[in-house]
Amino acid sequence: MAGPRKVKVVNQSDKSHALSHAEVVLPLTVVAPIVSSYNEKIRPVLDAVENLRRLNVAKEGIQLPTIVVVGDQSSGKSSVLESLAGISLPRGQGICTRVPLIMRLQNHSLPKPVLLLEFNNKIIQTDEENVSDAINNATDELAGDGKGISNHPLTLIVKKDGVPDLTMVDLPGITRVPVHGQPENIYDQIKDIIMEYITPDESIILNVLSASVDFTTCESIRMSQSVDKRGLRTLAVVTKSDKNPEGLLEKVMADDVNIGLGYVCVRNRIGDESYEEARKEESRLFDSHPQLSKIDKSIVGVHVLAQKLVQVQAMIISKTLPDIVKKINEKLTFNLNELEKLPVNLTSVADAMTAFMHITGLSKESLKKVLIRGEFDEYPEDKEMHCTARLVEMLDSFSKDLNNCEESDVTKNFLVEEIKILEEAKWIGLPNFMPRAAFLTLLQRKVKGIAKLPIGFVDNVWEYLGKVVISILTHHAENYYQLQSSSRRAGLNLIAKLKECSIKHVMVAVEMEQQTDYTCNAEFIVEYNSLISQQVAFVAAVLDTVNKKSQVKLAGVGMIDVGHLRQYPDVLNQAFDLKVRMIAYWKIVKKRLIDTIALHLMLSISNFVNKDLEKEIVHDLLSPVGGGIERLLDESPSISGKRERLSRSVKVLKESKDTVGNIMDKIASYGDS
Repeated sequence: MAGPRKVKVVNQSDKSHALSHAEVVLPLTVVAPIVSSYNEKIRPVLDAVENLRRLNVAKEGIQLPTIVVVGDQSSGKSSVLESLAGISLPRGQGICTRVPLIMRLQNHSLPKPVLLLEFNNKIIQTDEENVSDAINNATDELAGDGKGISNHPLTLIVKKDGVPDLTMVDLPGITRVPVHGQPENIYDQIKDIIMEYITPDESIILNVLSASVDFTTCESIRMSQSVDKRGLRTLAVVTKSDKNPEGLLEKVMADDVNIGLGYVCVRNRIGDESYEEARKEESRLFDSHPQLSKIDKSIVGVHVLAQKLVQVQAMIISKTLPDIVKKINEKLTFNLNELEKLPVNLTSVADAMTAFMHITGLSKESLKKVLIRGEFDEYPEDKEMHCTARLVEMLDSFSKDLNNCEESDVTKNFLVEEIKILEEAKWIGLPNFMPRAAFLTLLQRKVKGIAKLPIGFVDNVWEYLGKVVISILTHHAENYYQLQSSSRRAGLNLIAKLKECSIKHVMVAVEMEQQTDYTCNAEFIVEYNSLISQQVAFVAAVLDTVNKKSQVKLAGVGMIDVGHLRQYPDVLNQAFDLKVRMIAYWKIVKKRLIDTIALHLMLSISNFVNKDLEKEIVHDLLSPVGGGIERLLDESPSISGKRERLSRSVKVLKESKDTVGNIMDKIASYGDS
C-alpha cells in the first residue's frame, strides 16, 4: 500500500520579505490530525505570550503578536476556525461573533478534548457538544442578549489531540446595514474594534474572503490595506471554493490586493459532515475538479492553512519578542523611577509648606535655565523649550519684518512723497531752508505705518513664554493638583499682566518716535554725509536732457527709477536732502525700537522668574480660590492612588519580565531547527 503523499508547503510567489523560505514537508493524508512540526517548540512561547496577554500588558503600551481574523459577514470565518479547531462555533443569521473571541488551540494527547471559556475573571469548562451554547451565553453576558457587539474579549481554550498550536483573535464580521435590534452605527462599532486589533505592527491579519466576491471590493481588504498597504503581514484564506471555482486560480495568482503572505483556498465542512469527511472531500475536490485541480497544492487545504498560520505565528513571535522584552524593561525602569520621584504623603502644614517651597524652587530653577541661562539639559530633544534660541529667532523675524515692510522700501516712488510734503510745507521765508515740519510729517507717517509690528511681536513672545511657563509649572507640580492649579492660574495671570505691560511699553516707544526726531548716534551723520555727497551728481543725472536716463544708481541705496522726477526741477535738491536724512534716521529708529523692546523683554523675563512668579503663586494659593496651603494636605489620597497604580504596574511588568526571560533563552537554543 502506498504511503502518504508528501507536499512541500512553500510560498506561491517570490515574496521573500513576507514569509520565511523554510520548506516544511507535511503528510497530506486527509485523516491525519492538523498538527504542526513546530508544536513542541512553539508551545512554551505561545504560553508565554498568553501569560502576557492575561497580565494585560497592553495597558502598559506593549503590543503582543496576534493573528487577527477578519472578514465580511458571511465570508465563512466561523467555518474556517471550526475546521482548524475541530469544534462547532455559533452560527446563524447576522453577526455570529459579537465580541473578540481569542481562540487558543493546544495540541494535547488527552483521552477527550478539554474546552475552557475565560471571561469576566471566570473560567467555565464546557465540551464539544455544548461549546457553541456556552459561547453564546458568555457573549450575552459580555455584550447583552440583543444583537449588539462589545469590545470585551472572550477567550476559548481548546486542548485537543491533532489541533495546531495557534492563538487567534476572531472579530465580528463586517456589516454595513444594521438589522432589527442592532444600533444604527453597527458598522462604525465593528470597524473601530477591527482597526484597534489590526493596526499594531505586531498583528498578523488573516483575511477571510469568499470565492464568490471580487476581492478588490471586500471591506475587510480595504481595512487591512489601510494599515498594511504592502500586505507584508496579511494572509488570505479563500472559502467556498467548491461553490465558486470559476476564475479562482486567476484571482489568487493575480493578487490584485497585495496579499504579502499569500493565499490558501479551502473547502469548509458542509451540513452534517464530520471533520474527517470534510477533509477527505476537500482533498478530493482539489485533486479532481477540472478547474480547482490546477491550483498549486501548496496553497490549498485546511492543513496547509494550519501550517502557514503556525509558520507566520512563529515568525511574528520570534521577530517581536526581543522588542517586547526591551519595552517591558524600559517601561519597568520608567515606572520604578516614577515611584521613586513620588513625594511622601503630606501630614502637616509644615510638610505642605516644605513641598511648596521645594516645587517652587525646582520650577524657578528650570525657568532660569531655559529662559535666562540658555541651558537645555532638562529638555534636550524638545526644541520648543530651548527658549533663548527661540527668542532670538523671534527677534530676528521681527527685525526682518521691520526692514522688509513698505515703510523701509527707499527705492519705491523715489522722492514722490517727499515732494508732496514739501509742496504743502512751504512757508514765507528764506529759500533753501529745510522745513522741520516736513521731516516730522514724513517721520510720523512712517512710524504710524509700522506701529502694529512691534505690538504683534511682543504679543507672540508672551504667548510663547506662557506655554513654556505653564508646561514647566505643570510638570513640577504634577503630583499636587491643588498646587498645580494655583501655579497654572498664577502663571497665566502674571503672563497676561506682563504682556499688557509690554504692549504699553511698545506703544510708548512708538509714541516717542512719533513725537520728535533725535539721536546722538554718530551713524546718522556718517550715513547722511555719505548719501548727501551724491546729491549734485544725482540731480544732474536726472535733469540731463541729452541722455535722459531712466535709472540712476545711488550708492548705498541701489538703482533708482528717475523718469518721473524731471518735472520737478525746482524742488529736487530739497526733496533729495529730505529723503537721505530720513534714510539715515529711519535706520536709527528701527534699531532703537528693536533694542529697547529686546531689553525690556529680558528685564521682564528676569523679574518674572526671580521676583514675581513666586509671589503670584503664593497670592493665588492663599486666596479663596486657592484655599490656603492646607489644601495641599488633600493631595495625599491622590499621591497614594498614583503610588498604588504604579506599584500594580511594576508588579505586572516584573511578572511579564520573568515570563519572557526564560523563553528568550529557549528560542535561542532552537537555532535554525
